[in-house]
Amino acid sequence: MTAAESSTAPALLPTSIVGSLPKPSWLAQPEVLWSPWKLEDAALVEGKQDALRVAVQEQTRRGIDIVSDGEQTRQHFVTTFIEHLSGVDFEQRETVRIRDRYDASVPTVVGSVSRERPVFVDDATFLRASTDRPIKWALPGPMTMVDTLYDAHYKSREKLAWEFATILNQEAKELEAAGVDIIQFDEPSFNVFFDEVQDWGVAALERAAEGLKAETAVHICYGYGIKANTDWKATLGSQWRQYEESFPLLQQSTIDIVSLECHHSHVPMDLIELVRGKKVMLGAIDVANQAIETPEEVADTLRKALTFVDAENLIPSTNCGMAPFPRDVALKKLSALSAGTDIIREELAVEQT
Repeated sequence: MTAAESSTAPALLPTSIVGSLPKPSWLAQPEVLWSPWKLEDAALVEGKQDALRVAVQEQTRRGIDIVSDGEQTRQHFVTTFIEHLSGVDFEQRETVRIRDRYDASVPTVVGSVSRERPVFVDDATFLRASTDRPIKWALPGPMTMVDTLYDAHYKSREKLAWEFATILNQEAKELEAAGVDIIQFDEPSFNVFFDEVQDWGVAALERAAEGLKAETAVHICYGYGIKANTDWKATLGSQWRQYEESFPLLQQSTIDIVSLECHHSHVPMDLIELVRGKKVMLGAIDVANQAIETPEEVADTLRKALTFVDAENLIPSTNCGMAPFPRDVALKKLSALSAGTDIIREELAVEQT
């Protein structure tokens, strides 16, 4: 199937991306996280929509089947959502340890958190009108939201997470009504706070997804390819077994899709077996290295994964977001993802004849 063909995702191995794509240089400074906008007011709204439209066109042209916004309308995958909530003061900042990995200046929860109005629904509506393909929208997960703030009000990570889960559920239901096919919750914190994942993390995630008819996904990765994350990865040894903690819980959960980092990581491939029966969004593109994967490298990663996940449940994807990359690198990686997936589709077709 070529990018110009069917408006629906293929029955086998539909490709997608996890999150961000690089923003155009006229919108924000390239290759920088939290980059400030270069436009203001009405020009910024128009610029974000133009960038979103380009992201859709590039994904389609390069064979991505389940299209997302590439996070073109937000500065950060967590804080942009939080900016729109009551009860959080962005002027009152404290330094906290993010995911037990690096220090950052973060806003403070000063009162009861609430969502006064939809945050991403207008952007999702624009995305829905920009493509006939299935669309996916990412939201931060409750635990990762908690870990990106200083809480001076609830004084309980669990209680704050449940408040966020309720707010996320409100947003998710409106995204579903706007035509979003897959709603993804980003929970990199699941790779760090194992006791909390077991005690309340998965339950809060299920609360965020409660009552949705759209498919739901949880993305758990080892982070963007920034120094704080690559330094942390260097301490994890020859095997990264963090998924061993969360996967059995997620296998029993109501979440439909589990998204994980795989290519060029030290995650043992057989850990995928722990979520047997779920759909698996498998990272077959490295986001910590600018080298462009060959189609055969992508195919080899997918081929190995098929030992542990049925083909009808495999969604080839990226390890994480690609915002810090040069745009041409990110786009070439999308093409590699599609080309490698095509190799496996052809192999599977031959097996079935």
